[in-house]
Amino acid sequence: MINRIMTVVACALLAGLCLCSKDTEELDYREEMRTFVQNISSYARGISNGFLVIPQNGQELLTMDGESSGSLAPAYAGAIDGVGREDLFFGYDEDNVKTPDEETGYMIGFLECAQNVGIEVLVTDYCWTPEHVDSSYEWNAGVGYISFAADQRDLNSIPLYPVVPYNMHNNDVTTLSGACNFLYIINTGAYSSKEDFINALEQTDYDVLIIDLFYEGSDILSTQDVAYLKEKSNGGVRLVLAYCSIGEAENYRYYWSPSWDTDPPQWLAEENPRWPGNYKVRYWEPQWQEIIYGNDDSYIRKILDAGFDGVYLDIIDAFEFWEE
Repeated sequence: MINRIMTVVACALLAGLCLCSKDTEELDYREEMRTFVQNISSYARGISNGFLVIPQNGQELLTMDGESSGSLAPAYAGAIDGVGREDLFFGYDEDNVKTPDEETGYMIGFLECAQNVGIEVLVTDYCWTPEHVDSSYEWNAGVGYISFAADQRDLNSIPLYPVVPYNMHNNDVTTLSGACNFLYIINTGAYSSKEDFINALEQTDYDVLIIDLFYEGSDILSTQDVAYLKEKSNGGVRLVLAYCSIGEAENYRYYWSPSWDTDPPQWLAEENPRWPGNYKVRYWEPQWQEIIYGNDDSYIRKILDAGFDGVYLDIIDAFEFWEE
């Protein structure tokens, strides 16, 4: 009798394991990410009409079959205002080195899909020699993209070249389509205080700022800080967007619990070896999504409360990790 019970229990456990494995295998990781972004957009726009949502990388989500020739994913396209893309012309294999033409062509195929339905394209190239920087801005402008040539992969500085932003002007910028340039700086360690950081940004004339919600990971920017940044040095109005990683968790964020180091929640996966302190997440799990949006303590709600014009979502391409 005991042997029979043990056999039944073992079979039940095996069935459970198989079911879990099957459920995971049956997940459409791309559609899960699309749905995540769509829900973030719906939540944010329900609180602030016109709130901008811009996912970075993962451009394959724009089409249903992941091919640039495929049909557009309508719900996803309708949920976003722009797409960000790194390394389009410089930095794909190595910083300050031209991206192979084959890779550039592949990415442009998807970016054209976005443009065709009125979605703006923001490109971050990684280069610093003047000739590469000039080429980056010229080539991106030639295909209708707003771009930034970052001189550091860590995105921790305001480039010294060019001296003024590409296509600088003093017009008010209240939509992405009205922007001619942007600054992307999310690491603030080079600045001695939050005030120094805010003052440095305020003195620039970029049309769009993409920055972190926090100074040094813990000192949250106030509504006054963000409002101050919305005016360019030349007097024009600009957009200020907040960076937010939704495909990885970061151990320096307010939501991180020290207990996770030894007893991680089910949705938390391994550390990213390329970026210490960043951990892969099962982004489709409700517990992780509740950290990002949907309640008053969520990351997106904090961004909204600080008065940002929109959010720049990173690690959208996390689906690639799980597919592999």
